[in-house]
Amino acid sequence: MHSEAAAPSLDDIVLDVAGAAKIFSGNVVALEDASLSIRRGEVHCLLGANGAGKSTLLKIIAGAHSLTRGTLLLDGVPCRFRSPQEAALAGISMIYQELDLVPQLTVAQNMLLGRVPGRWGMIDRARRLRVAEAALARVGANFSASAAVGSLSIANQQLTAIARSLTMDAKVIIMDEPSAALNETELERVFEVIREITRLGVAILYVSHRLGEIRAIGDRVTVLRNGRTVDTFAVATTTEQILVEAVLGRNQALLERQARRPAGEALALDVRRLRGPQGLDIRDLRVRQGEIIGLSGLNGSGRTSFLHALFGDLRFTGEVMLSGTPYAPRRPGDAIGRGVALVPEDRKTQGLFLDAAIYRNAMLPSLRHRRLLTHERMRGTARPVLSDLSTRFHSLDQPVRQLSGGNQQKVVFAKWVVAGSRILLLDEPSRGLDVGAKAELYALVRRLAEDGAAIIVASSELDEIYVNCDYIWVFHEGRNIHRFDPTHASRDEILKVGLVGSDTTAETLS
Repeated sequence: MHSEAAAPSLDDIVLDVAGAAKIFSGNVVALEDASLSIRRGEVHCLLGANGAGKSTLLKIIAGAHSLTRGTLLLDGVPCRFRSPQEAALAGISMIYQELDLVPQLTVAQNMLLGRVPGRWGMIDRARRLRVAEAALARVGANFSASAAVGSLSIANQQLTAIARSLTMDAKVIIMDEPSAALNETELERVFEVIREITRLGVAILYVSHRLGEIRAIGDRVTVLRNGRTVDTFAVATTTEQILVEAVLGRNQALLERQARRPAGEALALDVRRLRGPQGLDIRDLRVRQGEIIGLSGLNGSGRTSFLHALFGDLRFTGEVMLSGTPYAPRRPGDAIGRGVALVPEDRKTQGLFLDAAIYRNAMLPSLRHRRLLTHERMRGTARPVLSDLSTRFHSLDQPVRQLSGGNQQKVVFAKWVVAGSRILLLDEPSRGLDVGAKAELYALVRRLAEDGAAIIVASSELDEIYVNCDYIWVFHEGRNIHRFDPTHASRDEILKVGLVGSDTTAETLS
């Protein structure tokens, strides 16, 4: 393996997966040749693009899927788990991104659910409480085992799930995107707990698309691509560029700035003055057809409020022109009717109906005035658009929740393409996506702009909009204070203005 100082002895390895393959009905290959070797007491990270096979590999290890081909050894003993319960009894615990805790039950009840101590059919509540409190003490929790899980913060729910793993005498704890709902302070607390339990010899399999997290917490990282293991790297001696190249393969150029033809002269959106809630005051912001405008700034700077005002979610006053005519939407339906679309920050709760079929999600905005559409006609309309956006799925009738995050986001885009939207408002469009899915997403954004769409992208990831946008507006305390051309301005210049709210070298708006 790449960057390994020495091969570990067999005694060091707690979990060894070799040549793992998973083929579903219909000859769908989800995993082709994946290998993974985890040492005792290490944090072993798993990295890969959406669709690389990460979730399938995790479910095989955790007993939710069976192996089609390959071997799995736990403490050197071959295993073929038939259920998650079997895996848990053997010492493998999985903490899902969407925590499988029951909010109405107490911490203690959740931690020993299905494993309640007692005799002759009677629950030993005192013993359950003692076991739960001991496990909470091991993770440094400062809340009671008698508290209802629903009353806890997301970070403390994470600690509850980790403590539950310890009550199972877990040898390997799998953590699937644990940072998704945590702020930096909460995540550092979870990291402290991870470091503490690895000192006890427990191994952590940590899944994340954030390279900064992997560098902060990982010992080694295994990269999957197209259902195969690419390599395993020592985190301390491997650059982020090497990891990005391993994830993307030949597609790494998608993260570099691409030459784009200039946008046309026609103004799609002219925000001469827009005043809204919480001090929002935007002036002289214009977007031409075929142009991609980025919005940068700290959280709370007004980027999201601005997009929601344009979409009719928030009332505003002022003067806004859309394709040369006045624009003042009173509700989202007005915006949609004028060809304005919003891709919201949280696609799962605001952009999609997760249990509805893919084709129904792709047709949602278009159903307002088409009451006689048959399901077959809807499938026929949705299919070519989804295909053109390179959306990967098995069937149009699949619930959209079964898709990867990147493909879910493409379904959100598809519904606006089907609706004929010409102004796209993108709020943190790459949130929750891995490196490869982000690259695909922005390639799609550039294609839509080439087709004439006017696009505004609000993002906390300056590197992404710096590479992909024609101009970048910096927002600060509800105002747009300066516009930068990324072909001439440096990232540091843009970042500085976002932090301090002014730039002595640039003209700010009066």
